[in-house]
Amino acid sequence: MVETARAIIGLEDEGSRFDSYLANCSGIRSRNQAQRLIKKGKATVAGDEKHKDYHLKIGDVVLYELPGQEVGVTAEPENLPLDIVFEDEEIVVVNKPSGMVVHPAAGNYNGTLVNALLSKTVLSMIGAPLRPGIVHRLDKDTSGLMVVVKTDKAYMSLVDQMKKRLVKREYLALVEGNFNDAQGHIDAPIKRNPKDRKLFMVAESGKEAISDFRVVSSVPGYSLLVVRLFTGRTHQIRVHMKFIKHTIVGDLAYGSARTKKLSLKRQWLHAFRLEFTHPVSGEALSFQKTPPADLMDYLSKIELKIPPSELKSV
Repeated sequence: MVETARAIIGLEDEGSRFDSYLANCSGIRSRNQAQRLIKKGKATVAGDEKHKDYHLKIGDVVLYELPGQEVGVTAEPENLPLDIVFEDEEIVVVNKPSGMVVHPAAGNYNGTLVNALLSKTVLSMIGAPLRPGIVHRLDKDTSGLMVVVKTDKAYMSLVDQMKKRLVKREYLALVEGNFNDAQGHIDAPIKRNPKDRKLFMVAESGKEAISDFRVVSSVPGYSLLVVRLFTGRTHQIRVHMKFIKHTIVGDLAYGSARTKKLSLKRQWLHAFRLEFTHPVSGEALSFQKTPPADLMDYLSKIELKIPPSELKSV
């Protein structure tokens, strides 16, 4: 029996080599296997045979065959609680809790934000089968605002806004140490750490990564920052803070030995402000969410407050 799997390329995989992308698809065990399927015409882009080094585009439909294997892994709806901040026919804005992965992936196909959303609404199929409607992500243990798209038109609009750096994504981050300057600019490319594939690092050979930050409050040994992302690399803020030697409090992957001993068991990082243009109406949208109780409790513990001016109503 031959089964055909189908995947639609989203923003995260735009520009990937055909064989590299296929090697990470469900049911494919190696890059060599992916290349064999491409060479035999059993892996195509919308039925058109492509060379293994073809660079995928958003919206490309990848089809591939695997005899005798189940390859149709998809994100299944799950009735999980969600804090939906805004929803219309085009988009849904959610306040993602800490501990929730954004989309299914190998070894973790359930309990994700995508699973939860699919039980409540429809999502754009760009990025399917595992990342439908996803135009940006938050780490599992980072809480806060995300926009997920419900139509292909909205998907392309949000991607265009992100590429033009018109989407404003601001995070509150509690970091170790104090600063001489009230603000800073970090332009430091990021790549995967070759010694640990789950982590990332600053390296000249990495992909462009730009972050701005400003200090909004501090006490001896701690500073509360507002960080704005201009690019969206995995772990970007966490890696950049480590690079400037002000690691995020509670970051078990990139933090100092001191921060790993604290009572806070996840990084003090919250996506608190999100602004963009509605993909259809053209209306300027702005959303804001105060950090959850575990983060606010830690601020109280060290006697640090978020300035009221940062928690303005929007």
